[in-house]
Amino acid sequence: MASIWEPGNRFQKWLDVEIAACEAWAKLGKIPASALKTIKSRASFNIERIDEIERTVKHDVIAFLTSVAEFVGPDSRYIHMGLTSSDILDTSLALLLREASDLIIEDIKAMLVVLRKKAHEHKDTVMMGRSHGIHAEPVTFGLKMALWYDEMRRNLERMERARDVISCGKLSGAVGTFSSIDPAVERHVLKKLGLKPELVATQIVHRDRHAEFFSTLAVIASSIEKFAVEIRHLQRTEVLEAEEPFTKGQKGSSAMPHKRNPILSENLTGLSRLMRGYAMSALENVALWHERDISHSSVERVIAPDATVLMDFMLVRATNLIRDLVVYPENMKENMDRLKGVVFSQKVLLKLVEKGTTREEAYAVVQRSAMKVWEGLGDFKSLLLEDTEVMTYLTEKELCACFDVKPYIKNVDYIFRRTFGAKK
Repeated sequence: MASIWEPGNRFQKWLDVEIAACEAWAKLGKIPASALKTIKSRASFNIERIDEIERTVKHDVIAFLTSVAEFVGPDSRYIHMGLTSSDILDTSLALLLREASDLIIEDIKAMLVVLRKKAHEHKDTVMMGRSHGIHAEPVTFGLKMALWYDEMRRNLERMERARDVISCGKLSGAVGTFSSIDPAVERHVLKKLGLKPELVATQIVHRDRHAEFFSTLAVIASSIEKFAVEIRHLQRTEVLEAEEPFTKGQKGSSAMPHKRNPILSENLTGLSRLMRGYAMSALENVALWHERDISHSSVERVIAPDATVLMDFMLVRATNLIRDLVVYPENMKENMDRLKGVVFSQKVLLKLVEKGTTREEAYAVVQRSAMKVWEGLGDFKSLLLEDTEVMTYLTEKELCACFDVKPYIKNVDYIFRRTFGAKK
């Protein structure tokens, strides 16, 4: 990813746009065929020379064009004909962001493969579902992975849309009116480069496109943070249902040799905050003065390479983390039993309602025993068996059936089918 933003690749994109524009002008008879041949054969640039010229002229595109002219010679007068700097900068930025998008899309697809495999591996691994951080009802670890898979599939769709939105250029001159350039030039260049035109341009491609692109990266990063925070919770000493891989020779603390910390997940959590900052900067770039100012330029010189490199890093790190995640089913089972059966309270409530009580009556009866368990006064099933009001409606067999975990996961296959499709 970093190589996309190297000066050599960036300047090459500028040159690609300029040469394509010269081709279009030649088709219109405005550039001699011999001059076009010279331009195409000689056009090049020297990065050190561009930097040297820019120190004097204080304008990167002019410095670039001067360097190219030194390679081309007199026929360089035809280069950049009728164009403004933003024609080159914005069209080439679209090419760079599209290249970056392609890598990010491949990263997401790689994560989806890992999530799918992990989901099926733990489809029937029962664990405690939690709401508000408190035990709720049983789920499976595979369902958690399926959820992440489905979210990343939506992120793939978002990223593909963002790639399409950002693949837009313009070669319509100083304020977008084609006053010094034929629209045919824009059509030729953008078709050759595989870009769409900005239908109503000013001096720039409008920054709502870029805001959507960077906001998409922020959404993807927020999903990664969601996964990372879950892993951090699951790795807590009091939970320890899953943890990051701890490799041979790794050390967790300079002071405490026993430590195994969720550093990868914490890193991803922090980086997602940075990504959301980039998105906010892109949103603030949308409102520019009149047909444009350049307040967006300095921002994009930072956030375009930084955000895409960071997104690539985060996706690869998260993918490797999920692939190598250590899962502890025995701890999941042990944690399920910590509240001595109260997690089956809804089944008891519904059974009492089925047998003729009102919901309010059933809730009060079941909660009465559940609160005793919270206070350490016994296990839930035994307390219910001793409750004459409960046993007026239920047999012992009916009550005990409420404590079977199987009904809680009976539709896991159904959820998997609609998430991953039928098995082939």
